[in-house]
Amino acid sequence: MSATCAGARRRHDDTPDTAADFERLAAMSEGPEREALAEKLVEAWLPMAHRLARRYRNRGENLEDLEQVAALGLVKAVDRYDPQRGGAFQPYAIPTIVGELKRYFRDCAWDVHVPRRVQELRNKVRATIQELATAEGTDRSPTVAQVAEAAGMSEEDVLTGMEAIDSFRSLSLDAELAGADDGYSLADTLGRPEARYETVIARESVKPCLHRLPEREQHILYLRFFRDMTQAGIAEELGISQMHVSRLISRSCHKIRKQVEAEPQRENAPVPV
Repeated sequence: MSATCAGARRRHDDTPDTAADFERLAAMSEGPEREALAEKLVEAWLPMAHRLARRYRNRGENLEDLEQVAALGLVKAVDRYDPQRGGAFQPYAIPTIVGELKRYFRDCAWDVHVPRRVQELRNKVRATIQELATAEGTDRSPTVAQVAEAAGMSEEDVLTGMEAIDSFRSLSLDAELAGADDGYSLADTLGRPEARYETVIARESVKPCLHRLPEREQHILYLRFFRDMTQAGIAEELGISQMHVSRLISRSCHKIRKQVEAEPQRENAPVPV
């Protein structure tokens, strides 16, 4: 085929004639000179890679990021292309670059990671919904049954794909809820940790242990922690020394702590037959 015919088939100005450079690249050994030539080829075809990236600019991703991904695909194409197989570089490079862009959307662009099968269902459902809406010329969303019939899918798979449609982009907790006119956000609908829950759990954990203590020790702990009496006041009320009150409190607390810590082990222990 002549150079004139080849030029006539080009649809864009970003497809340079680099056949001779690729022939030289294929014949060169690894080294700085080959790397320099490969870099020159990448620069020559970079406008085409950026053009392919712009096809995906309306999918919510930053265009610069997409251009970098496309450039990575181009580098791989230049490195793997073999002119001896007879094909031109452009038909070889385009699937490689587009594949890299699709892989980026599949693996990196989702805010919520979902399995590949679910991503494929999402893409199929989304495309089918758009086709049905275009064919009907209406803004009304098709039913699950209609999508399933048009796409040749089960209704269960259609529902899975529909759920995944909302997983590509996450919603900020600070985003104002639809219909709210007072700045009411999603975060305002969420529950918050209740600080006293831990107190309730702690009290319920020690309650059976307290009942196992001797009556006098129970009374001392009650005066100290529920009546908020000092050790000196407890000693005076019971007619014992403050030192003895301190030892009883420490011993009782240590005993209760050991029993509470051992409680899970006791629950998981085998039941004697």
